[in-house]
Amino acid sequence: MRVLVAMSGGVDSSVAAALLVEQGHDVVGATLKLWGGPSDSGCCSVADVEDARRVAQQLGITHHVFNLTDEFDRRVVTPYVVEHARGRTPNPCIECNRFLKFDRLLTRAERLGFDRLATGHHARVTAPRDGGVLRLQRGADPLKDQSYVLSMLGQDELARVVFPVGDMTKPAVRDQARRLGLRTAAKPDSQDVCFIGSAEGRHGFLADRMEFHGAEVVDSEGRPAGSVEAVELVTVGQRRGMGHGTDGRRRYVTHVDVASRLVTVGSAADALRSSVVLAPDSMTWVHRPLDAGARAVAQVSAHGRPMPCTVTRADTDGTQGTDFVVRFDVPQRPVAPGQTVALYDALDPDAVVGSGIAG
Repeated sequence: MRVLVAMSGGVDSSVAAALLVEQGHDVVGATLKLWGGPSDSGCCSVADVEDARRVAQQLGITHHVFNLTDEFDRRVVTPYVVEHARGRTPNPCIECNRFLKFDRLLTRAERLGFDRLATGHHARVTAPRDGGVLRLQRGADPLKDQSYVLSMLGQDELARVVFPVGDMTKPAVRDQARRLGLRTAAKPDSQDVCFIGSAEGRHGFLADRMEFHGAEVVDSEGRPAGSVEAVELVTVGQRRGMGHGTDGRRRYVTHVDVASRLVTVGSAADALRSSVVLAPDSMTWVHRPLDAGARAVAQVSAHGRPMPCTVTRADTDGTQGTDFVVRFDVPQRPVAPGQTVALYDALDPDAVVGSGIAG
């Protein structure tokens, strides 16, 4: 089988390529050049490209670099800035997977005659023995599971991808890398958004690309409770920088209104929400949509706690409608608008059924 391996320069994709070579596949490595600006984190630095090239050399496979900087800026970076200007909290890693890795790169792999695209994600694709519906499942290592950031994949993509390290724990991946003498064996995992440097942070990155506006902070009764310098950087559910109430307890952001330059805060109890509405046009399904009233398990961040829920269809007035509404069994911290909510099978919480973006 001819396999194109997306090599980020990290240990997971390095071992993914090595495993495929050991299995006798015709393997070629490819690294995406995504960010044209400075970077010292994530998977976009010059050092990462060099690490991927050197690992490919060690494995004796051809290595290519595909320049997708324009597409990355249009599909990931610009929307990231625009969403913050609207007071929303986007997830750029998911959008990169959606539009770059599992769209543009997958299409290119197919056009170049490859049978599969492989990545180093900690997730698994499984199928029943009769060759029926493919399932996207959590990786074997619960601490490194990446099914959340892949939750937008459907049957078409799953039929053309492989995740060689999905059945391995992270320590096992590093052991394999050390056994093979790969230069990435001890390389730390990427932690941050790849196009944001550690020195500038989110504030510095966005400050160069948009105008910030101060905002008044009020409590749930509308009484003044301070101010913020950049309402565009405030996230629903945030507690950092929100001070304490008259009772001495921490305050949490319960609502952000960028247009009115107003941030509302409240107690931890005030911040709890029993549901979240997902935009209909953002919904994707691994196989088919859940029926109204179906049980599921929701996860609202990459390593968030799975939460039992019911998925219904309703308009904002509560009548039967087009919006997907995730109703939690137990009230939760609010999901910030723009964040992805991944839905898992209620009977098999390791299996993704779909995802959507909080409205």
